[in-house]
Amino acid sequence: MAHCCVRAYVTGKVQGVWYRRATQEQALMRGLTGYAKNLPDGRVEVLMCGPSSAVAELSQWLWQGPEGARVTHVTLETLDAHHYAPDHFSTY
Repeated sequence: MAHCCVRAYVTGKVQGVWYRRATQEQALMRGLTGYAKNLPDGRVEVLMCGPSSAVAELSQWLWQGPEGARVTHVTLETLDAHHYAPDHFSTY
């Protein structure tokens, strides 16, 4: 099974609606590592690493988010999995 790392920038009403915590729960259910953190400009940055199929699933879920979120845009960037290999999923 191929592994990959993807960084996502999520735009919209994604802060103050438990978006990071819900993303962490979704990532852990899929066996992914990485992080979700708020950015000063109102976006959420998500790093997700693991099996390609699970990363693809979470990438799709980011468009939905938790109840109360209103996602307007998700930008994805594929990263070198050898340089980005966290051993857990964190929120900041």
